[in-house]
Amino acid sequence: MEQYYANLLKSIGEDVNREGLKKTPLRAAKAFEYLTKGYRDNIDLIINNAIFTSDNDEMVIVKDIELYSLCEHHLLPFFGRCHVGYLPNGKIIGLSKIARIVDVFARRLQVQENLTREIAQTLQKYTGALGVAVVIEAKHLCMMMRGVEKQNSSMKTSCMLGAFRNDSVTRSEFLSLIK
Repeated sequence: MEQYYANLLKSIGEDVNREGLKKTPLRAAKAFEYLTKGYRDNIDLIINNAIFTSDNDEMVIVKDIELYSLCEHHLLPFFGRCHVGYLPNGKIIGLSKIARIVDVFARRLQVQENLTREIAQTLQKYTGALGVAVVIEAKHLCMMMRGVEKQNSSMKTSCMLGAFRNDSVTRSEFLSLIK
């Protein structure tokens, strides 16, 4: 990957041997590898059996989970906050595992719509919850730095599964609690 970055810099007319760029291809390759580590992460290993029996049947919410991802269309960052809720059905998941699930999918080339759905479906799969809700609010540099250049725009997406999709009261409670 280092050589690809060197070639990319040369193709825009840069001198890869000048002082400021001598190690840039290596640094860029390492950065890109880190920013896409979600492809190499294993959800089973990350969850690591942190699913516990519980008689709790009240909504569980983790809000304001920061996320950083790369737009699959332009390879530019988007970043924001993710809010996750679920209704346990005899099982709960370790709190940090929710944030780790967000990170696994965010650290892949993405569109926000798919990222939202993948997080929700994964939490549903591993917990068997009666319902899962995910809302993401993010700013996209592909829209801010290029194209329409709208600095104050943000995107909100949601995925509602089970009770959050079928019961407007449950959905409304979740949405009011993440405000």
